[in-house]
Amino acid sequence: MPSSAASDVYKRQKDKVAIVTGAGRGIGREVAIWLAKDGAKVVVNDLGGAVDGSGDSAAPADEVVSEIKALGGDAVASYDSVAEYDQASKIVNTAIENFGKVDILCHPAGILRDRMVFNMTEAEWDAVLQVHLYGAFNMVRNVVPHMINQKYGRIVLFSSGSGLGASGQANYAAAKEGMVGFARAVSKELEPYNIMVNAVYPGGSTRMTDTVPQSTTELRVQQRATAGLAPQVDRSVLPPESGDPANNAPKVVFLSSEAADGITGQVIGTSGWALSLYSPRRVIKSIHKEGRWTLDELEQQIPSSLGNGLVNPAPEEAPRS
Repeated sequence: MPSSAASDVYKRQKDKVAIVTGAGRGIGREVAIWLAKDGAKVVVNDLGGAVDGSGDSAAPADEVVSEIKALGGDAVASYDSVAEYDQASKIVNTAIENFGKVDILCHPAGILRDRMVFNMTEAEWDAVLQVHLYGAFNMVRNVVPHMINQKYGRIVLFSSGSGLGASGQANYAAAKEGMVGFARAVSKELEPYNIMVNAVYPGGSTRMTDTVPQSTTELRVQQRATAGLAPQVDRSVLPPESGDPANNAPKVVFLSSEAADGITGQVIGTSGWALSLYSPRRVIKSIHKEGRWTLDELEQQIPSSLGNGLVNPAPEEAPRS
């Protein structure tokens, strides 16, 4: 292991090829640059759209490629959409055609279409799941055959703490919690081929987080208080650099490296200056009887057992927008 003084010279990802989706801005950009600094050749994929997924532009991906090359790295741009299976195949082929293989897949690409579920359209629901969750499948399905052939791979999928439930983000929460189940299932399938698959809960101030309205933030604070949960850290009292999206990058790069061998099927928090391991779901309470429960028995038993201490997380007054 190199000394800290030599860490800038030592290239852990030398000869590795990485694909980073959504790499034109925010966390994806930082991950792509850190991978390149660590020696990887990088496919910088970004459709170049707005936060809601509309529009496209080659500029974001091109700018990151230029920045990587200015640092002495090797990178190529890709402007295809992860939401379409055939275009995801093109992204992977970009790596194969330019660099001959692919060792690493990081999938931070995402969009937001925030709205309360009673106002959400089918198109808004579909668009978010298409990029996040379908995008994860599209990329993994296309990249895995190459990794299996070489008996090596690292896949880092981007989930979110919002997957545990966030008002105004039913589509985003469903996609991000689905990402956890997908990562854990795929990790079991691919571990025999020396392919490690993990999900991360990232964080930081990005153009996506900046779109969350103050009313939604206030609602979440109220919900946590009603549910008896400790308030989240007030980022306004933290140094601004703690919210830098670049804080996620070294942790993601580690999970993308050979040093992460044996770490798979995990959910890891990478936000800020912390590094957190999230436990899989576990039973916290259980009641048992011999035979099938009756409705009368359930009405009698649940309030004093499973239902004891539960607090409705919804605020007393429902939001009006």
